Formats: sequence, structure tokens, C-alpha cells
Amino acid sequence: MHFDFHNNDTICALSTAPGMAAIAVLRISGEKTFEIVNKIFKAKSKHFSIENAQSHKAWFGTIFDGDQMLDEVLLTIFRKPHSYTGEDIAEISCHGSVYIQHQLFGLIMQNGARPATAGEFTMRGFAHQRFDLAQAEAVADLIASNSKTTHDLAIKQMRGGFSDKISMLRQRLVDFASLIELELDFAEEDVEFADRNEFYRLLNEIQTEIKILTDSFQTGNVIKTGIPVAIIGKPNVGKSTLLNAVLNEERAIVSEIPGTTRDVIEDTIIIEGYNFRFIDTAGLRDSDDIIENMGIERTYEKIKQASIILYVCDLANCKGESATEMLEEFRSFIQDDNKHFILIGNKIDELDEIPGHFKEMVELETIFVSAKRKENIQLIADSLVKAVKNLTLNADTIVSNARHYHALKKASEALFSVEKNFREGLPTDLIAIDIRTALHYLGSITGQIVTEELLQNIFGKFCIGK
Repeated sequence: MHFDFHNNDTICALSTAPGMAAIAVLRISGEKTFEIVNKIFKAKSKHFSIENAQSHKAWFGTIFDGDQMLDEVLLTIFRKPHSYTGEDIAEISCHGSVYIQHQLFGLIMQNGARPATAGEFTMRGFAHQRFDLAQAEAVADLIASNSKTTHDLAIKQMRGGFSDKISMLRQRLVDFASLIELELDFAEEDVEFADRNEFYRLLNEIQTEIKILTDSFQTGNVIKTGIPVAIIGKPNVGKSTLLNAVLNEERAIVSEIPGTTRDVIEDTIIIEGYNFRFIDTAGLRDSDDIIENMGIERTYEKIKQASIILYVCDLANCKGESATEMLEEFRSFIQDDNKHFILIGNKIDELDEIPGHFKEMVELETIFVSAKRKENIQLIADSLVKAVKNLTLNADTIVSNARHYHALKKASEALFSVEKNFREGLPTDLIAIDIRTALHYLGSITGQIVTEELLQNIFGKFCIGK
């Protein structure tokens, strides 16, 4: 695939999912758009003319292939530059017959258009500065969103808050870099136009902003891929039964035999718009069984990856003191203060009386459930949602794109070198190289710096009609 910013071809693609449906939408963009429409579309209104038709308005009419009527359609036109691509666009909503779609697409091709490549409509919008590169990537994220959180992240990025922050950081660095470049022009005169102390303050401020953004990637990434929740505990405390109860389906094998789950089982569910990825793990115990020990090792790996950990204990055998020790042991093992632990006291249906350690369990904010009878499962769901809301979801900007994260890290490394080299008194021309590197990586996020390979990698992942 080759992206040509000066390509004047008129392109067309089916923008709805392929196959038979109630309606299908074909999108046309480019210089010949209205010329093509004029050849094949006849409006029901006698007052319609393609030259004077108002932008962002729909017209009912008929598609003709010569004298043969193909379909009754709805035509919507968008005049440049106020369109998605920045070019003249027409969208034809026809009946969803596969035959009609095929014939209409062929008719448009015959009259001067060519098939669009993957992401070409969005790429043209970027080329005509309708949005920047980060916003274009948010379009793909919005299409792929499958929960409230992923949708909200994509919407925030599409609206440009993240782009504005990056552009602001880059512009401040550009302003100072210009003074450094000016010093290079007067190198023989040994003058300084840039106040070094001011530059140190600027570097510190930019590095602080970048760190806030890179630190948010851990949250953004788990939101995008599904918030991982590990279900852990000793064998036969009801972990698999709990997983089935939460998912409301028989996903995991349930058995009275301890150690039945020897591997990691994963499944996802959306609760109040949040996508949770549940991980049912092997029971934590010492074992001589090689296979079981492999499962336990994978359990510890999954615990480290999880954002939320449900520790399940059998109320008949779990005392508050031992639960506290266990939680502290896991916290020291994981060494991650951001992990949220939720203690689940299972098998309340098997209790004949209130256990002596009930008070201690309450103080640990234990959720008491019967996974077998599906009692109080909603309390777990409520606690999970509350935990997610504490993951700084209300932050103005959360980085969820791996490309943006790595670009920010590279920019930060370059700026660290700038400050280090300044303090060590290295020549200005060497320092200027690191400043340009930082500007390059910041500019690559929003598209001020682009390469053919970068565009190909981003827009090639889009669907053809977008």
C-alpha cells in the first residue's frame, strides 16, 4: 500500500459491513464525486441540482444504470472542506441486497472512481488537516470499542485533548530550541541566547508532564484490553464456582477434588460498561505434581499482571488473622501499590453459625458470598466497578496507545540526555541533536513528523470504508 498525499483520484468503498442487511452505505470522495453522482442519480425533487445542492443534506432519489433503474436510495452530500476527508463526499444509502451493492459499486467505478484502500478516507482527512494523527488513531479505537471505558477513552482522544497537550509541550520546546540553533549560527562569537536556568526549569516541567502521561499508560492499556481480575486462593475454596457465578455460565470445571484447576482460565464480561477479563487460577499450595506446579507458577505470573485480585477463602477454614497475613504476603511479593485486593468469604451456605473470626473478616471489608447458590454476587460486581473508578479514570488524559507511549518514553530519554549534557558542558551542537530527537518523537505522535512506514502501519489497519 502506498499513501500519496497529492493523489487526486476519486475513491469509493462500502462503509457498512459486507453482506445482506436492511441498508448499505457506499461512500465516494474526491474531485469527481459530484460528477459521478450526477451521472447515476436522479432526485425525486424537481428542485435538486448537484451544483446547488446544500451540503450536509440528504436527498431521496433513484439510481439508474443507463435506462435501467437499480434502486431507490438516499443521497447525502458533504462539500469540501467541511467533510470527513476534506474533499467532496457523497454517501449513497441503498437497500442492503448484496446484488444491489455489487452493481452500484461497479457503476461508480465505471464512471470514474477507483476502490479505496484500507484507511484511505481517514488518511485523506489527516492529509487535509481535518484532524491529526493521534485523533485519526482514535477513530480506529472508537470503531473497535466494546465497552464504556474504551469508548470514553477513544472519544477523549478524538476530541483532541491529548493532541493539544502534546502540541503545547512540543511548541515550548521548539521555542527554546530555536534559541539553541541561533547560538550555533554565532558559534565563533561564543554567545548564549538561551538562559540555561530557564531551560532547566522548562525541561523539568516537560519531563513531569511526560511522566504523568507515561504513568497513565498502565491504566489506559488495561482499560483498552480489558481490566484483568485474578481469582486466587487455596484449592477447593470455590474459585471456579465463583467464576461461573460471576460470568453466569459454566465456564470453568467444578469438582470437589482439590487442585482440579491446573491451568489458567480466562473469560470476559462487561459490568456497567466496564470490560473485565477474569482469570481463574490454579489453587495456591505446595505440591509434588509437576503439572500442578506449572499451573501454580502461571498463577503467580497472572497475579502480577492483574489490576484487581479477588482472594477467595472458605469461611469455615479462613480466619481474619491468616487472611491479613496472606494479603500482606502478596503485597510484598507483588510490590505494586496500585493492585486492588478484594477478600471474598465463600460458602456462607455451609455455615451453621457465625464463625468466631467474623468480626476480623468484616474489618477486612470481606464480601460474604455463596458462589454455589449465586448469593451476593452483585456485591462483587459493585466492588469491581468501584475499584475501576479509583484507577484515575477521571484524569484529563490517559495514554492507551502503545505507539504514543513508546514515543513519549523516547522523547523523555532524549530530554534526559539534553539536561545531562548541558550540565557536563558538552558542545551546543551535540545538545541540539538530542533536542531535535525529542521534537521528532513528540511530533510523531500528532503527525507533525511522519514517514511512509508510519502511515502504512497506522492506516493499513483500518477497515476499507473508513
